[in-house]
Amino acid sequence: MKKSIFILVFSLTVTLVHAQEDKIRGAFAASIELESKLNYSQAITKIMEVYNPNSYEINIRLGWLNYCAGLHKESKQYYEIAMNLMPFSIEAKFGYIYPLTVLSDWDNIVFQYQSILKIDPQNSYALYALGMVYYNGKLYEKAYKCFSLLVNLYPFTYNGLHMLAWTNFRLTKYKEAKQLFNKVLLLAPNDASALEGIALIK
Repeated sequence: MKKSIFILVFSLTVTLVHAQEDKIRGAFAASIELESKLNYSQAITKIMEVYNPNSYEINIRLGWLNYCAGLHKESKQYYEIAMNLMPFSIEAKFGYIYPLTVLSDWDNIVFQYQSILKIDPQNSYALYALGMVYYNGKLYEKAYKCFSLLVNLYPFTYNGLHMLAWTNFRLTKYKEAKQLFNKVLLLAPNDASALEGIALIK
């Protein structure tokens, strides 16, 4: 008798779990379809129908959809939940930076890029993006460290060479800057920025 009851309870539990999984998959499918039509508010509603605060996938999805809908504070909150659920998730940190950028929360943006680089010190996108934040903030020594490492990892790639050239220029390292601008011109022979840099050095 007890064995029969256990089997019945187990079967019901499995059925309920499968039903919930089907419901979540259906909500995601509907949400993705609505997003493709730029109907972000309804896409959010579909996910909220199956909301679970302990689901990384649901919270990161809501972070993205709220960002697309222009609801940047809400987006930020959902990305924060996702990051708390999975602290080593680089994708959640990159996602979190989207609303932070719109909200001009630059200190937090720098912190997030630094956090990404602690997890993945050779992450090329984080190196470039953090370098750009430093460069635009005229923190050229810090920008130099980012772009220099990026160029060591990818010695013949436009973005790294281009920004390392300009960073050297800002640091009055004109010889190094000119050499790098010339390398940029190997990749992009008529690059206006590199040509401008060389003209300023002459």
